[in-house]
Amino acid sequence: MDAKNSERVSGSEALLRALIREGVDTVFGYPGGAIMPVYDALMDHTDEINHILVRHEQGATHAAEGYARASGKPGVCMVTGGPGATNTLTGIADAMLDSTPIVVIAGQIANELIGTDAFQEVDFTCVTQPISKWSYQISSPDEISRVVARAFFVATSGRPGPVVLTITKNAQTGMTCYRPEKVTYIRSYDDDPEIDITRIREAAAAINAAKRPFVLAGQGIELGGAQDEFRKFVEKGELPFGCTLLGLSVMPTAHPLNKGMLGMHGNYCNNVKTNECDVLIAVGMRFDDRVTGNLATYARQAKVIHLDIDPSEIGKNVPADIPVLGNCRKSLAMLTERLVHMDRSEWIDSFGKYQEEEYRRVIDRELHPSEGPLNMGEVVSAVSSAAGDNAILVTDVGQNQMMAARYFRFGQKRSIITSGGMGTMGFAIPAGIGAAFARPDRTICVFMGDGGLQMTVQEFGTIMEHQVPVKMILLNNSYLGNVRQWQQLFYNRRYAFTHLENPDFQVLSSAYGIPSRRVIERSGLKDAVEEMLSTDGPFFLEVCVAEEGNVMPMTPPGHPIDNMLMEC
Repeated sequence: MDAKNSERVSGSEALLRALIREGVDTVFGYPGGAIMPVYDALMDHTDEINHILVRHEQGATHAAEGYARASGKPGVCMVTGGPGATNTLTGIADAMLDSTPIVVIAGQIANELIGTDAFQEVDFTCVTQPISKWSYQISSPDEISRVVARAFFVATSGRPGPVVLTITKNAQTGMTCYRPEKVTYIRSYDDDPEIDITRIREAAAAINAAKRPFVLAGQGIELGGAQDEFRKFVEKGELPFGCTLLGLSVMPTAHPLNKGMLGMHGNYCNNVKTNECDVLIAVGMRFDDRVTGNLATYARQAKVIHLDIDPSEIGKNVPADIPVLGNCRKSLAMLTERLVHMDRSEWIDSFGKYQEEEYRRVIDRELHPSEGPLNMGEVVSAVSSAAGDNAILVTDVGQNQMMAARYFRFGQKRSIITSGGMGTMGFAIPAGIGAAFARPDRTICVFMGDGGLQMTVQEFGTIMEHQVPVKMILLNNSYLGNVRQWQQLFYNRRYAFTHLENPDFQVLSSAYGIPSRRVIERSGLKDAVEEMLSTDGPFFLEVCVAEEGNVMPMTPPGHPIDNMLMEC
């Protein structure tokens, strides 16, 4: 072992060396008293670690999420204790539900003060245990190398997720003999379950015998790096598929077997065919209620094959006739070897009737209105067409999210970053920042509503300071649009507290030195989009859209998934 790696250093220095050893080059954070020794040591490592000062700790976690989702590497954020730590809770929970690998490092008061209700004392380890994959408090500098290595292994292996490390002042300031460590195995933690070949044979036989198979593609394909294996699987079997919200970019939108999005605001054909298929093959997805609708009526006629790396997901919501536990990159390859090529053109063609109905009753009206205010969908389509296949879509939550998911077109993997399971408003701007640092070679298109924007608008300061080249598109309808839509449909148009009195967003962006433009008329949209995409650095495009525009089609809550409203 070389001298540098065996010398005595402070715990803060050991922490930074351990992060560098794990390949960390970017940290999103906000300093404070309980983490100050680490920040002081960080001044000696600015050539190795790029620290991005966010304007709120929630922004740090979402930025780490965006970094992780765009790069495939774990995102890292660092905050102080007390309120600085608790401000990260929403982002940690968001990462947990969406299986996003982030490592959150939070400062903590000195060991001898713990339990005395000292200034800014919070038992952050206990608080975060239910919403993280692993949460641990480091109390001694001698623990740091081993614990950090374990944290990154846990965050990125198996089903990924957030890991929380709290580090006390004693651990930061005390001295230790730093020795780099690497963790590749933890007793009782099976990160790569052995695949049961019997289940593979059963699944292959069921698929080969199927007349009407349908595949549900989830984010697990992306997380497992199994995009190529999935493509070979569906192409060899001539298997039509639909995608979950987080799985939309596992295959190009234009692929002939890709039938679009599943679920409440998904494509009509997918939801109908889910309840008509004879074999349903779920890959790396968890049968979320927004995908299934009423479980009592969901795919009752189908034999269900479920491929997943997490045993707790198989059979949790929808019983699996053939459970296939394991990494889908391996299981898909094993399945494909055993598939017999079938001519399923008649079954695939049967989707067309429902696609045509949806186009006529929903899509054509959304994208090609003859008059009236701009629609959200036509704005998304215009940006997508101009940005091309190189773009990464980042969305906030609400109508902007569903419209972007429906009308943005994907050509590359890892091209959608959005809050799925948690549905976190305010996610978009900081997640877009993280994505931009992860993939400076790609165009980052950030869609948001006027409600979500104002939840994390302070991150305009981060964008200003670093000139982060995010292209922000505000779909401004002066409403909390998704809630207003539900109020219209299910609460007799009683728009209880969903109308927004907004600031002048052009003045706001100008205050941060961010170039901007407002579009009201349809005739100005094309030029504004071109200006946004051709501008170096950040740009803020505000588009005033129909105030009472709705996302259609829609399955009402509690209804069968194929019982979709086409208009209202």
